[in-house]
Amino acid sequence: MNHTDKPSQSGTAREVLIVGGGAAGWMTAAYLAKHLGTFDNGGPKITLLESPEIGIIGVGEGTFPTIRNILRSLGIDEAEFMRGSHATFKQGIRFDDWEVTPVRDENGELKHSHYFHPFEAPYWSREELNLLPYWLMQDKDSRPPFAQAVTFQKKIADAGLSPKGLHQGNFQGPLNYAYHFDAHRFAGVLAKFAKGLGVRHLSGNLTETVLDADGAIDHIATAEHGDLTADLYVDCTGFRAELIGKAMNSTFKPIRDVLFADRAMTAQVPYAQPDSKLESYTIASAHEAGWTWDISLSDRRGIGYVYSSDYTTDERAEEVLREYIGRISDAEITPRRISFTAGYRQQQWVKNCVAVGLSAGFLEPLESTGMVLIESAVNKIVEFFPYSGPADLSAPIFNDLMTRRYDTIIGFIKLHYCLGKRQEPFWVDNRRPETIPEHLRDLLDLWKYRPPSRFDFVLDHESFAFFSYQYILYGMNFETDYEAARGSLQSTKLADQLFARIVSFGEQASKDLMPHRSLVDAVYKDGFVERQPPGKTLLTRKA
Repeated sequence: MNHTDKPSQSGTAREVLIVGGGAAGWMTAAYLAKHLGTFDNGGPKITLLESPEIGIIGVGEGTFPTIRNILRSLGIDEAEFMRGSHATFKQGIRFDDWEVTPVRDENGELKHSHYFHPFEAPYWSREELNLLPYWLMQDKDSRPPFAQAVTFQKKIADAGLSPKGLHQGNFQGPLNYAYHFDAHRFAGVLAKFAKGLGVRHLSGNLTETVLDADGAIDHIATAEHGDLTADLYVDCTGFRAELIGKAMNSTFKPIRDVLFADRAMTAQVPYAQPDSKLESYTIASAHEAGWTWDISLSDRRGIGYVYSSDYTTDERAEEVLREYIGRISDAEITPRRISFTAGYRQQQWVKNCVAVGLSAGFLEPLESTGMVLIESAVNKIVEFFPYSGPADLSAPIFNDLMTRRYDTIIGFIKLHYCLGKRQEPFWVDNRRPETIPEHLRDLLDLWKYRPPSRFDFVLDHESFAFFSYQYILYGMNFETDYEAARGSLQSTKLADQLFARIVSFGEQASKDLMPHRSLVDAVYKDGFVERQPPGKTLLTRKA
């Protein structure tokens, strides 16, 4: 579309121009085309301008289970997506050494600690008995970790098993799960799908954004295609924020007073053998000035160190990364350093421009929230799509919902940092009350006397369920004094039966589920088999 073409008027198909590719751009294009239609079938005319000069930041290759809802709603085959993205399954996150710094035992070996944040919700029986109060009443020295007591997912993940069977179809399985994948390849899968729906793809470079007299975008100029116009512009240009930041001057709110990390050192590490074990969780290991992620893809491991330059140097950060990798591989690596400013734009929809992905904001990838925020934004764009009237009619609601979601995620990430007992300056400062958001401080005071409840949170503002907060709190051995409630807990016998049932389910699942590597290889080769073989008794969870 050229600048001389007049944008569509009320009552006719609107034109959408997505500037920037990657996962954010192509997810937006695919989701809008699938749920709004395209110009050929009466929907908006959707064009994506992809610049080869704007690279894809592969900081976070982990996802959250909500990604399955997006892929399922798009109609993408799970096996095809996994093959195209080099995806593996992710059942949660294992946090190593977050509570205390490792110490050496009598043999000189470092003694590590860990806890698990599973994606599976705590087990609820038909009697709808909440097991957490009964777990709190158990002896602290002998009870199993909370995540292990209320779900068998940790048992399955620790054994190197998959969250589903080969016979279970698209996005279904007995355990909740997400994926690890190659972000660049994932964008390619989405691009192929979006173009198949009728999205127009242009390769070229944005040279200028021109505003009209009211401050809205009149057109963008490109070197290859001249001037391009649209009714709605979606900024997916990453950290550069060419439209929402440089043109629309939307204010960026940094959060370094809460989350200190501002750099990442990354590396790709090949497996020693093609059939090396695939972990089905992200390993997040705490270090002196930050933490490392360790993600298992089908053909390599993605490993990176997220750290604060206020507490360490780049040279020391590279040493930490190399020391970590050296314990698991002798491969030669070439680390890549990425600098970032954590935070978000307080107005992510301004006039006829809306930001999705890194142009809207960036938070460290501790709980894989990058894709979650993209999913949230594109869902709302579809819901609030301006078929007629002003393009920014729903902008105030969109901005309020997105900024609240960023704030709650920031609080959830901070929760991981402020509960431990590590004594390095980075960790001591993370426990200073003035660095903890007021709302989180209030909740922590409340949770000293009762466990987190679903009523503590506003669903439309949250990305994490209340039980995720429980997994982090009690994984870090947070103290909730619930002793006064002991007399009111009248179902101790039933609770004990349910705890035992969870153990039994785990033992059965361990026999039924395939090794993670074996399932991934089988899916890549032939896809999932719809028919369930005889003797399999595991329930199927839908996305």
